[in-house]
Amino acid sequence: MMAGDPRAWTARFRTLDMRFLERVVAVWPRCVKLLPPNPEEDTITENLVAVVSRDAQARRLFHHLEYHYEPFGYTSEGRAFSKGEVDMALLLDQERDRYLAYECKRLNVSRAGGTRSLATEYVIEGVRRFVTGKYAADLPVGCMLGYVLDGDASDAQTKVLAAIVARRNIVGLVGEPEHHAPVGPLPRFSSRHKRTPSGVEIEVRHALLPFPQAARRPR
Repeated sequence: MMAGDPRAWTARFRTLDMRFLERVVAVWPRCVKLLPPNPEEDTITENLVAVVSRDAQARRLFHHLEYHYEPFGYTSEGRAFSKGEVDMALLLDQERDRYLAYECKRLNVSRAGGTRSLATEYVIEGVRRFVTGKYAADLPVGCMLGYVLDGDASDAQTKVLAAIVARRNIVGLVGEPEHHAPVGPLPRFSSRHKRTPSGVEIEVRHALLPFPQAARRPR
């Protein structure tokens, strides 16, 4: 459970997210050089975590950057159990329940006969995990990071926003998504959701990371 004023923690997580994304943008060209063509989600995340973890400026932002972090749930008797693995998490200190979660999904992926946006999967298999409390339970903020394989982050953002709004009942969307200033080439926005079954709101922050070398598909 997060102690203290939730508004203060929300502001801290927002600032941490923005500063972390600035370092992601800075090291992204190095990461991309390590990746094979059309890489899988885990391959991208593994290498991104490895590269960011070696960045001196990034290391000043957090206690530890964990790949496939397993947050604990607790039974009524207080017994801990794994709630699954969030793709990566920034731990602020040695308190394992205090972290900024990033669930990562590929977008605009080349498949036989064309390109699949995977925006629906981004919502159902990503955003919804924050709504159900699987990730970032009892925390005010969680994050999504979209890997845009064809480089067209604007197109990916349009489709992700449409997918969130179309499934507003499934993900407990509150109001409309809010756009934020980009960080380098990363479009950013946030959405608010009511968790099930508690009804407590969580802010999900979204950033879409384009592959710079990928050819944009013809329009």
